[in-house]
Amino acid sequence: MRSMQKSGKQISSAVACAAEPKIKQITTKGRGDQAEALARRHLERHGLRWMASNFRTPGRGGGEIDLIMRDADGTLVFVEVRRRSRADYGGAGASIVGLKQRRIVFAARHYLMRWPIAPPCRFDVVLFDASADLALAEIVWLKAAFDAF
Repeated sequence: MRSMQKSGKQISSAVACAAEPKIKQITTKGRGDQAEALARRHLERHGLRWMASNFRTPGRGGGEIDLIMRDADGTLVFVEVRRRSRADYGGAGASIVGLKQRRIVFAARHYLMRWPIAPPCRFDVVLFDASADLALAEIVWLKAAFDAF
């Protein structure tokens, strides 16, 4: 064990390390949750009403919808939120490939089974691209970004 001198007293490095504050690292899930919260506030400021978050279908191979919102005209809006801190490989928007779209549509159909009559629906995407600080990232909202197939 290494020793250090501090104001005339010798302390071990284990004690010195324990006294230092621990820096909490934010996880990828934590960053995603922050992006979803920011996207929700952005959409609410533009007149959409929150219905649900992180709706998942049961079982493996299903899908998840980040946000389900209701537009002022009654349209149900299924929102995918994507954040990328780097623009490699096309950025956040390029990561919503056909398979991801099919899973979102599958989850939306599952969600709509609760409704006696399905309202008009659309699939929006909210993107946060290439910024280490989410508060400084530009919000890109793509209405009707893709269709159910």
